[in-house]
Amino acid sequence: MTAIAVVTTVANRKEARALARALVEAKLAACAQISRIESIYPWKGAIEHGKEYRVLFKTINDHYPAVERAIRELHSYELPAIHAFAFEHVAPAYAAWIEENVAV
Repeated sequence: MTAIAVVTTVANRKEARALARALVEAKLAACAQISRIESIYPWKGAIEHGKEYRVLFKTINDHYPAVERAIRELHSYELPAIHAFAFEHVAPAYAAWIEENVAV
């Protein structure tokens, strides 16, 4: 199995925590990390600039479709950013911990 990180951004800490908790409790992610960030992006003809929260989910490649679906269902944005990247290098014991903590 391949360990991956799935990333999204949300508008506030409350939504970030709710999303993180929901996916970890559902065993779609072994861990979720929340970081406050600043984003600048075009949206509907204007350049937006604001504070957001990034949520990074540690999971496995096989779970990506379910993780994406869960994020879309729970997310407040019209078009949430959802993307993933595989861990090029990961400590074997940590990768095993991720696999043990998601429903397989």
